[in-house]
This record gives sequence, structure tokens and C-alpha cells, in this order.
Amino acid sequence: MLVIRPAQTKDVKSIRTLVDSYAAPGQMLSKETVTLYESVQEFIIAEKDGVLVGCGALHILWEDLAEVRTVAVVQGLQKQGIGHQILEAIIERAREVGVEKIFCLTFQIDFFGHHGFEVIEGTPVDADVYAELLRSYDAGIAEFLDLESAKPNTLGNTRMLKILT
Repeated sequence: MLVIRPAQTKDVKSIRTLVDSYAAPGQMLSKETVTLYESVQEFIIAEKDGVLVGCGALHILWEDLAEVRTVAVVQGLQKQGIGHQILEAIIERAREVGVEKIFCLTFQIDFFGHHGFEVIEGTPVDADVYAELLRSYDAGIAEFLDLESAKPNTLGNTRMLKILT
């Protein structure tokens, strides 16, 4: 039975292993273990028979804007709806906290497109918010703003946005 739930600190080692399985071939950015612990409250995990089989995170960027990060499913268990359930839980969480737009950087354009994300160019925030976001040290924000400091896009992934309704 598949269970979708918020991550706990005890899940971080399994999240680390899962992230590493995608980071090694360059499909996902690697994350330091300390960063995973610092952001554990952002993660949703999928558990099957007590074993972590997928994860994803919602990282708040601004009052109405968040980033979907680190969506991954254990190799060999893809195409079984696990990633879709994780992403739906993340989207629901975004609504609960009042976010109106969610952003992602991905190679999985069809997967995110199925959930209403669209490829974007430029920066879909007004000038005041843009100026505030420039003050962040977060690499995800730099990618969202399409800043030269975040270039080149070392993974070659695509920027996508979903407007929540």
C-alpha cells in the first residue's frame, strides 16, 4: 500500500540515497545532507510497505510563489503513479499555504505538463517582487529569475510554471 505523507528527519538518509541516484548521472542537482535536514519540513514522501519510494519538496520563494524541488521516484518504480501522487500532494500543500504560482526546473516536461505546468521565458513576477527576490542567496531563485549568475544551466533543464486556480 502506498502512503503519501510529510517527511520526517528519519527519512533524510533515504531521501539522500534517492537524490544521489539521480544526481550521479546529472538528472538532478545533488544536495548536501545538512541541506536535506534543514529543509525536511518542505518534503513529501511516498512510502510503500514502510520503504521510501519517492519524494518531492515545496520551497516557498515569495508570498504567492513557490518552487517544486527534488521530485524523484526510485528507479524501476516509475510510471506507476507515485510521482503524480507526490506532485498532487505538493500542489495541494501550495494551495494550503496560499501560493498562487508554482515553478520548477525539470527535464520531465511531459510529466509536469500533465499537471498544468507550462514552459516559461522571462520572469513572471512584477518589478518590485523581482527586486526583493534578487536579495536571496537561494540558487533556485536565481534560476527562476533567469539571472546570468545562475548561467550556464548546467543540467540543461526547462523552467516551467503553474498558476493555481
